[in-house]
Amino acid sequence: MGATYENDIVAWANEQAYLLRSGKLSAIDIEHIAEEIVDVGKSEQRELASRMAVLIAHLLKWQYQPERQSGSWQRTIKEQRKAIARRLKKTPCLNALTHDSEWLEDAWGDAISIAINETGVGNFPESCPWTIENILSDTWLPTSNG
Repeated sequence: MGATYENDIVAWANEQAYLLRSGKLSAIDIEHIAEEIVDVGKSEQRELASRMAVLIAHLLKWQYQPERQSGSWQRTIKEQRKAIARRLKKTPCLNALTHDSEWLEDAWGDAISIAINETGVGNFPESCPWTIENILSDTWLPTSNG
């Protein structure tokens, strides 16, 4: 025993789990455990944002490069939508993020960066023209004229 949070987080986590399961509550590192619990929530939010950015980037590519539309892009769109739906089902409190305009703006900005890097196209709208319902719909795809 005696692993420190700063020196070996995995050993520390295993030790903390052991202490909790053993009922040795006075020996646990409360501050760092609380910090790690908060970080779990942040990790879930980052995963959702990352998946949303990839999804939106592919929707942008679909709309702005119709001549290059492919099954690969369609599969990525479908996979990201499914992964987002699973995440929202497992963590319902994240649903609020998808309706937060600031959060969606951030995801849009990340998606624009991805799309520019992957396509060289740079004439994307400054803000998202689509509803969250369209973005997450199993069947919706943007058309080249909007």
